Amino acid sequence: MEDAPKKSFIENTFLKLNSIDKVLESKIDTILMRIINLLKYFFIAIMILYLAVCLLSLSHKIISLTLSQGALDFLSIKMILTDSLFTLIVIAIVKTLFIKNGFDYALTFLEIAFVVIIRKLILLETIPEETSLLIALGITSSVFFVLIVYIHNLKRTWEKENK
Repeated sequence: MEDAPKKSFIENTFLKLNSIDKVLESKIDTILMRIINLLKYFFIAIMILYLAVCLLSLSHKIISLTLSQGALDFLSIKMILTDSLFTLIVIAIVKTLFIKNGFDYALTFLEIAFVVIIRKLILLETIPEETSLLIALGITSSVFFVLIVYIHNLKRTWEKENK
């Protein structure tokens, strides 16, 4: 008979500890989520500022090179193109910070990867030693492009079906 009260006392103690643990856990989770959200918005603000700097730098390069050269030579155009692609990558990264849907998030990172590969292809020197790398990057970018177009078409058909 003495075992029953001890068991219920132990059970009650564990139930009380469990409820205290759940309350603490929910409060700590709430506090940590608020801290993470604040850091996220701080990071977004920094990235938007960085994006503005990228756009101003790109604009300055385009204007100054055009004023100094008139018609731009190949090296100037290549430099502007690589800076433009880098700015496009930063824009895409800032865009992903606002996406809440995991599917769209993954699709945006696939698009970023495509732009990064294209940028690498543009920057890579066309020498015979780099031929296999050029072919691999070309095939990879083609696959990424096909995937992006296919997924966008899938999304469009899903939206039509939902309507």
